[in-house]
Amino acid sequence: MRRLIQSGYHDAVSALAYSLAGAQSGAGGAGLPPPYNDVTAFILRQQARMPDYLRGPMLAATLGFDCLGLARTGHRFHTQPAVPRQRQIDSWKNANFGFARDLVRYYESLALLALYSRGTGSTLPRLATASAPTGGGAAQLDAASNVLSDPGTDLRCEIVVVGSGPGGAITACLLAEAGREVLLIEEGPFLPLNSCPPFSHLEMEQKYRNGGQTVALGRTKVAYVEGCCVGGGSEINSGLYHRTPPGVLEQWRKEFQVADLDEASLRPHFEACEREVSVSPLPGPAPAASLKLHEGAVRLGWKSLEVPRWFRYAEGGAGTRQSMTETYIPRFLQAGGRLLPRARVERLRQEGGVWQLRAIHAGVRPFGIRAQTVFLCAGAVQTPALLRRSGITRNIGDALQLHPTVKVVARFPETVNSAAMGVPIHQVKEFAPEFSFGCSISSPAYLALGVIDHPGASDEVRQSWTRMANYYAMITAEARGTVRSLPGFRDALVRYALTGNDRRRLADGLHKLAEALFAAGADALFPSLTRGPRLASPDDLRRLPAALPEGLANLMTIHLFSSCPMGEDRARCAADSYGRLHGSNHLLIADASLLCTAPGVNPQGSIMAIVRRNALRFLGRG
Repeated sequence: MRRLIQSGYHDAVSALAYSLAGAQSGAGGAGLPPPYNDVTAFILRQQARMPDYLRGPMLAATLGFDCLGLARTGHRFHTQPAVPRQRQIDSWKNANFGFARDLVRYYESLALLALYSRGTGSTLPRLATASAPTGGGAAQLDAASNVLSDPGTDLRCEIVVVGSGPGGAITACLLAEAGREVLLIEEGPFLPLNSCPPFSHLEMEQKYRNGGQTVALGRTKVAYVEGCCVGGGSEINSGLYHRTPPGVLEQWRKEFQVADLDEASLRPHFEACEREVSVSPLPGPAPAASLKLHEGAVRLGWKSLEVPRWFRYAEGGAGTRQSMTETYIPRFLQAGGRLLPRARVERLRQEGGVWQLRAIHAGVRPFGIRAQTVFLCAGAVQTPALLRRSGITRNIGDALQLHPTVKVVARFPETVNSAAMGVPIHQVKEFAPEFSFGCSISSPAYLALGVIDHPGASDEVRQSWTRMANYYAMITAEARGTVRSLPGFRDALVRYALTGNDRRRLADGLHKLAEALFAAGADALFPSLTRGPRLASPDDLRRLPAALPEGLANLMTIHLFSSCPMGEDRARCAADSYGRLHGSNHLLIADASLLCTAPGVNPQGSIMAIVRRNALRFLGRG
């Protein structure tokens, strides 16, 4: 029976892939021809990566969609000809039920991503430090480095750091350089920064948790992404850098009673991190799409700025993006720290003053770790999820915040895009901290995803993508979300409910972003709203809603924080001002979870400075 179900599921997915991809290969569809076995294979791989509590419902929904054809035509969807198939897809895509729309949107998004990524590479490189377990006994150490290939059955160390993103990498590096015995554990693989094209579907498969298919559930869902590799989010983000605004620090000091958190106290930590990751402006002109946003803002009299990035530039202007694997991880290993990739910590508990961690390596082998001190640096979702799985719940995972973001694709009369454009670097801060604008990744694949709500617009992407770019409006929201562990499931459940004010602020941000783009000369805008209008001139701005409609706004974020806020107010804070968990000995948090509220800017500058301050305090140097 199981084999029969899986066979029917595969047939339905294949039929959906061929139908959705085939719809892209009409007039002007050069480069997108069948067969679409590669599209089907990508979708199936992604479905195997999605959060485990969603896999069963997705299987049932897909089989239900396939069987619905019996009632209409007497044949299951995957056995129908092309025209009835497309008719059924369209009816679900335009249904009044969000569940039906979401199912088709999921398949269409994956199909477009795979289809428009053709030609960017199709094979995954071998994972250099991801060898399978090779037997029990003592830990096996890579001969060329301090990277463990097999933890054996048990490990002991003075300090274990869980998670290797900016929080974990900086913490582990400073502790190791101070002569402490440190084990750094990462759930994902250890890959070089250039193991795949940046912002590609291959990067999603290699370095994103759940293949990038994570979502905060609510009446209006918010898609989000987490890195799952050595280096964490620093390996997949754009590297845009901000210091924490002074007004935000003041709010955290007053409302959460965070000690020693003023601009002067953090300045040396900002400066040290900026030197290490080479925060700098562009040495030459900005990309054309970025300049368009700046041009529109200036014409309207709005504040626009170039945001510096984590880039190291050589003579002649050639630049290399920096990340933890380019900076702090090599320092950590050189200082004698040990790194264990592909190891997931399931639970932790304290016995006799020693922390006992239960973990699993490469998804198959359980092992244990004994440590005097534990730093949790797994991020704003995974850190609270681990704590809650371990029975530690007070103020844990109850106040998640993020930057909800709405996008719009803009088309211009002239060329603004190219395959080598990279990440635009201008942001409009005229209306900060309520909301701000920026320009986003604008490859053909991401442009195709951006116009998914506008029938026929994908033809324009195929024909005119060099005249198009993705832009976003990001808000500082009122809403608070939750992170929960689910009994019997591996993945954490994230819930988030936008307030009415949040939806109005998003609509205001979208309106002003569109105003700036028209001021820059755009001749068409495609907002990411289901059933939303295509805008052809400033007169069309009145067609935008005053508040984004619930269930019809397609939102995303790459910034999550505040799930374990720091401060001396024990009624609302999980950790003290330096990351030590209230009521626990030698258990500390050092990641985005600590940020008390949404900072209103890209958060990694804040995270790095705060965890550096806290690590030096732990060492008695702060």
